[in-house]
Amino acid sequence: MTKFLFVTDLDDTLVHRTVGDDNALPELNELLNRHRQEYGTKIVYSTGRSPVLYKELQAQKNLLQPDALVLSVGTEIYLDGTDTPDSGWSEILSPEWDRETILSLAGKYPELVRQPDSEQRPFKVSFFLEQDLSANVLPQLEAQLQKSKLNVKLIYSSGIDLDIVPHSSDKGQAMQFLRQKWKFAAEQTVVCGDSGNDIALFAVGNERGIIVGNARKELLQWHNEHPADYRYLASSFCAGGIIEGLNYFGFL
Repeated sequence: MTKFLFVTDLDDTLVHRTVGDDNALPELNELLNRHRQEYGTKIVYSTGRSPVLYKELQAQKNLLQPDALVLSVGTEIYLDGTDTPDSGWSEILSPEWDRETILSLAGKYPELVRQPDSEQRPFKVSFFLEQDLSANVLPQLEAQLQKSKLNVKLIYSSGIDLDIVPHSSDKGQAMQFLRQKWKFAAEQTVVCGDSGNDIALFAVGNERGIIVGNARKELLQWHNEHPADYRYLASSFCAGGIIEGLNYFGFL
């Protein structure tokens, strides 16, 4: 057994938000914690949640304290339980980022409904957008943002959440930043997810990937279009699927 870097999404990946129960979570927590103590494994949670919503989930689900938190769809990194975002990562995201211009362009689309203030972050502007309206709105908005030469990209997931973030930021690039900081090889790194905003975790390199059994169709479709032998599609849901995948790759 050797140390590895464990990076997982939270909602409907590590923990159930809507489906079933969390029976496998205490077992997975125990396995990961023991591995961390014995071998120096690092645990990272990577989520679309803001700090406020992360704290709610942590209390509700009794989550392990991670070595790093990647919050707000990869736009904020917190190391070792601190409340201050990592300045090195913020510097990478800053160039050409302009919140005010983004808000003014997005304001032209009545279909975009602003998410609560807690979800508006220094490097993330977030809206709700109904799925049946997205095919029309997203290409137009993207074209407008590109015309304004803004360093941004759109991340649409779960059929409702639209996040506008710096081009150089997503869960995958945040994971690479931590992987290089802590000097883990891609083969020593495993990433876990269930939805569209996790594609960045799986697409960035050849890290080992675990797609949980309850994954959403946008992720399954991407997986089918980009097959890879270093990615594993679990049959169990959430934490159970993660345990299945960690055993498959020989990390446990």
